[in-house]
Amino acid sequence: MQHVELWMLAPFCVMLLSIAVAPLVASEWWDKNRNKLIFTLLIAIPTAIMLVHYGLGEPLLHQIVGDYIPFIILLATLFVVTGGIKVHYSTTPTPLANSIMLLLGYCIASLVGTTGAAMLLIRPLLDINRQRTHKWHTVVFFIAMVANCGGVLSPLGDPPLFLLYLRGATFDWFQSLYAQWAFVGGALLLIYFLWDTYVYKKKELMGVRPAAEDEEDEPITFSIKGGINALFLIATVAAVALLNPSVVPAMGEEDAPFWLRNLREVALCVVMALSLLLTGRSVRRENHFSWGPIVEVAIIFVGIFVTMTPAMIYLNDNASMLGITTPAQFFYSAGALSSFLDNAPTAVAFHTVASGLPAAAGVPIVAGISEALLKAISLGAVFFGAMTYIGNGPNFMVKAIAESEGVKMPSFFGYMFRFSLPVLLPVYMALQWVFF
Repeated sequence: MQHVELWMLAPFCVMLLSIAVAPLVASEWWDKNRNKLIFTLLIAIPTAIMLVHYGLGEPLLHQIVGDYIPFIILLATLFVVTGGIKVHYSTTPTPLANSIMLLLGYCIASLVGTTGAAMLLIRPLLDINRQRTHKWHTVVFFIAMVANCGGVLSPLGDPPLFLLYLRGATFDWFQSLYAQWAFVGGALLLIYFLWDTYVYKKKELMGVRPAAEDEEDEPITFSIKGGINALFLIATVAAVALLNPSVVPAMGEEDAPFWLRNLREVALCVVMALSLLLTGRSVRRENHFSWGPIVEVAIIFVGIFVTMTPAMIYLNDNASMLGITTPAQFFYSAGALSSFLDNAPTAVAFHTVASGLPAAAGVPIVAGISEALLKAISLGAVFFGAMTYIGNGPNFMVKAIAESEGVKMPSFFGYMFRFSLPVLLPVYMALQWVFF
């Protein structure tokens, strides 16, 4: 049986604290992916050597081959495919028009992933609101709804769910979270509509020129370029849903060839290559497509996955001592860490904690743990990822795109005190009171 000492968790803590603090204290240096790579390697390589030295090479290999590589391939595929779709949508920037965009993004986030939905729709949303001066609230609601909460209904929706899917939750199990998904989405959409209506009607607070009596609203125009990528999105969903050992038993056989054991990842790489090959370059140029964001995610997460290996073992060995046993406790605990740490490893950590708890007789088991606990972990990791800019990968990307388009976004703590604490937290507390 493998054991770790508490001091072996230090690299994981350093890695996660650096992700939170470095953008605040050394933003210019941290913005360069080369510097992130150097920093990550300086932590990950000694950690890997230490793990091998202490006989933990096998769980390290599982973290990289079994979790990190499938995780980053899925994210890259969604990033490339959605980057090949240019959506142009023009209309008068009314509260109703903005609410419809948020609702659309919330609904498709589970299909194309929060990263895919956010990258697909943030620029059309900013284009619609180009005239308006007060629009930061629209972007932060977009971060919460589209880049986070909307993705809870499938393992494609958000990275922590995909990692839980790899641990045994079936593809269709996540649809059992529909009631919670609808509860949070409905609450946030109503709050946004009331907020934006107030701002929109205060003409002195916004930059929209009052229309003349004989002037009609801007006509609605809608167009899509790169539509072939819609087929690639369907192919991505099909690969994740169908290419696994439960559907293709040969993938789970010990003597299966490499390509068959990793058939899902092979298929996703083919989809990614076809998207790059068959999408016109002009479409990606219009989307300002670059490899920078996904390279950044790949660099940061390789450090996280390597350094969290001893943390996973430690949590599993000491799960019963943490005093976290009820769904509500898992919901808030997973949520609290997901707010300031990345929600993908947080979900894995609390799944490990739950797997170390004794299961009561007759309790439904999913992915090796109580179904009630799995629901709490899934919802806490996904929903609370919106509490800060660093809770989920797309958050910072949306913020950066909005700022590049001239939107004055709240600071790190401004986001919390002006939005997530007064708006999101009460909604999540209501969710817990109703469902847990």
